[in-house]
Amino acid sequence: MSTAIVTGQPVPGSSLEGDLRSLGFEVRRAADAGETGELLAAAPADERVAVVDGRFVGHRHALRLGLTDPRFDAASVPGAVTAKPAARRALTHALHESVADEGHATTAGGTGTVVLGLPDRVVAALQEGGTAVHRPELGTLVAAVPADADGRDEARRAVDAVDEEAVRLRNAVKSRDGFFTTHVISPYSRYLARWCARRGLTPNQVTTASLLTAIVAAVCAATATRGGFVAAGVLLLASFFLDCTDGQLARYSLQYSTLGAWLDATFDRAKEYAYYAGLALGAARGGDDVWALALGAMVLQTCRHLLDSSFNEATSDITAATAATAAGGQANTSPTAALSDRLDRVGWTVWLRRMIVLPIGERWALIAVLTAVTTPRTVFVVLLVGCGFAACYTSAGRLLRSLTRTARRTGRAARALADLADTGVLAEAFAALFKGAARRLPSLAPPLLALAGGAAVVAAAAFAPAGGAWPVVGACVYCAASGAAVARTLTGPLDWLVPAFFRAAEYGTVLLLAARADVNGALPAAYGLVAAVAYHHYDTVYRIKGGSGAPPRRLVRAIGGHEGRTLLVTVVAAVLSATGFAVALTVCAVCVALVVLTESIRFWIAQSRSGSPAVHDEGETA
Repeated sequence: MSTAIVTGQPVPGSSLEGDLRSLGFEVRRAADAGETGELLAAAPADERVAVVDGRFVGHRHALRLGLTDPRFDAASVPGAVTAKPAARRALTHALHESVADEGHATTAGGTGTVVLGLPDRVVAALQEGGTAVHRPELGTLVAAVPADADGRDEARRAVDAVDEEAVRLRNAVKSRDGFFTTHVISPYSRYLARWCARRGLTPNQVTTASLLTAIVAAVCAATATRGGFVAAGVLLLASFFLDCTDGQLARYSLQYSTLGAWLDATFDRAKEYAYYAGLALGAARGGDDVWALALGAMVLQTCRHLLDSSFNEATSDITAATAATAAGGQANTSPTAALSDRLDRVGWTVWLRRMIVLPIGERWALIAVLTAVTTPRTVFVVLLVGCGFAACYTSAGRLLRSLTRTARRTGRAARALADLADTGVLAEAFAALFKGAARRLPSLAPPLLALAGGAAVVAAAAFAPAGGAWPVVGACVYCAASGAAVARTLTGPLDWLVPAFFRAAEYGTVLLLAARADVNGALPAAYGLVAAVAYHHYDTVYRIKGGSGAPPRRLVRAIGGHEGRTLLVTVVAAVLSATGFAVALTVCAVCVALVVLTESIRFWIAQSRSGSPAVHDEGETA
């Protein structure tokens, strides 16, 4: 149990201690700073502690936001400060500093100079000492430390004037989401989130229920009956409803966790791609082979997500100093970005632009409706056209922004792009060979080299005689071009395209060779292989986003890197029969899946046990 130390004299009629106990704190009373220090030292070192001004008046949810959010080592609201074990030493030091400054810490109030209470002085000392203190956005919620009885009465009236539960429910919804999610799902799913919270359910349990529902939907789609397709569409929407609920439950009850963030992100991809497989199985039972379309949809969606991640990593921390210098002291905003900012001030354009990129809500609604009323082939054709248009739309805007932006990217961004590239030993060897020449190439050389190498192997897989050696030659060219593309630091304006070009080349080669094998089982095996590799690439994205860096190099080398896997697939296709090729793809899929899943599960469980902060995608629509 966490410990809350309430300082100062008790205020008659205050609900503060009851509110703290309801939030899971064991409440201790301290008459002054000295006694507060003694109680702080006596609190178990592996527990959260909070110091709260006894005069505090405010909403319980304001205290919850300020004192119980597990993502931050130190946090505060007016009149209260908390620290997890990692920040306990800093809190103790800040307490001693604030005692030394007692009587000197003042602030300008509405009626003159007000002496700060002990928790607020501790917060000031923490910040002066370099400790980051999270201050949650309270909005209309009240958190105040009135100086007298009149101030307390006014604060209590302000508390009574705000519906705390309505604010809590509203804040449970993601701040930025798609039109379908915002206007069709979230108005209802947040009430399910509250129902789950009141019954002690966790976000991870809801996430698992969403996955199981999607799997049942995929099984229904595989029945190849109209009733099965209708049930599949309904269950897919139900799965998405639960998918929204788990995040809202996490925000409603502040049940954030590293493991939960990973499960939420990973299961989203697993659900969608399992459903694609169910549709393909159902179509096959009905006499229509759409495995190539299903694999194409997975390839396109995975490449889209990687484009999103690469662009975000490449532009997340462009140095302000470089931008100001390059733009003559002005903010580094491209004309495209300026136009986007202007459009954001026109409400209907915001929703239109969010809808046409087919975020997860719109995409799953489209898939569900088309499954119920049409055929699997129609589902995949419409999905490919819609996602293809969305990819072109977003990429065009990002290309314009990148070409007109004057700032240079940082070393951290370049490292992230290099990790997302997923190069193995072959590309590393070529990179070392071309390192000197790469420095003399223009800034657009890396993406052009990646594109050219990828085009070589994909064209050979598509047009060369099936079972011939030309795809192997194309793969060798691809290995050399891949090494040249990453031979220098990826800080160019369009270098964020490099990882996506690699993904498209690898996945596209597997798809084309399996399709041209023209034997039962080749395309499903290719689907499994791409799914296993895509999981590894998504895992890399989530690790980088969480600040823990890419998977270990030994893992990347063990599974060959993108160029090694591409070369292996082309060699296997050239030397084995069509049936043998299908078996080899299956073996590769199983081996890659076992290796990457074992390492990924080990890593994320270790991260969760170590108490690493959770990173949740509050602004991304997947």
